[in-house]
Amino acid sequence: MERPAWAPPGIDISMPSVSRIYDFYLGGSHNFEVDREAARRAMEFMPGLPKVMQANRAFMRRAVRHAVSEGITQFLDIGSGIPTFGNVHEVAQGADPGARVVYVDHDPVAVAHSQAVLDGNELTTVVSADLRKPGEILAHPQLGQLLDLERPVALLLVAVLHFIEDADNPQAAVATLRDAMAPGSLLIVTHASYEGVPVTEERAGGAVDVYQKIKNPLVMRSHPEVERFFEGYEMVAPGLVPMADWRPETPVAQEDPYAFAGFAGVGRKA
Repeated sequence: MERPAWAPPGIDISMPSVSRIYDFYLGGSHNFEVDREAARRAMEFMPGLPKVMQANRAFMRRAVRHAVSEGITQFLDIGSGIPTFGNVHEVAQGADPGARVVYVDHDPVAVAHSQAVLDGNELTTVVSADLRKPGEILAHPQLGQLLDLERPVALLLVAVLHFIEDADNPQAAVATLRDAMAPGSLLIVTHASYEGVPVTEERAGGAVDVYQKIKNPLVMRSHPEVERFFEGYEMVAPGLVPMADWRPETPVAQEDPYAFAGFAGVGRKA
């Protein structure tokens, strides 16, 4: 297998990665054949997976613009993945040129590509760290250089919590991050669920099995389970809803049925 020039040395290009699969769904070019194969296998069960990812990104952009409209200019995006068009810093700095963004990911391709994209942008940085170790993220010197945690921050956990199994206690990680944030901070979340998927749970389970096989289990959680991540936050209207239903900017009736798979919500720390 030929190693592309952009692939960081030392990464195993024979193993699929969720961030590169996601990049493929969004039409990006930073993925390998193993990632495309896994994506195509998952799409045999849920052909609308790219639509789910697009709805996810569209929600993220609306939520970032909402945060800026609330006066928040600091963003911490954990599980940020490979930068594609319309990333957090582009949306936030488009709305407020002084907005500061810290991206966090543990995928070396995502980190290396983010570094290349952000080169020369003094108000953004990328940190190599894992949501399972929130203390390491909070203590990272690059985070401290850019963000002032005494002031409100928008914390983005977009399409990442469903890759953390209950055994790794994602609830505790989210609570640790919440406790480090100033009052008025926002939590922006999307999460996969069997609820709202326009195919049977059994069929959607076939796509979930693909992620299990590549050692990146996808944990589908119910509405009440996702809502628990917002403990200590007041939900911003319209609450925890299907992604396409969160403050839509275009008629919802025109959306693809897959845009309603899973949940999205924004909470404000009191």
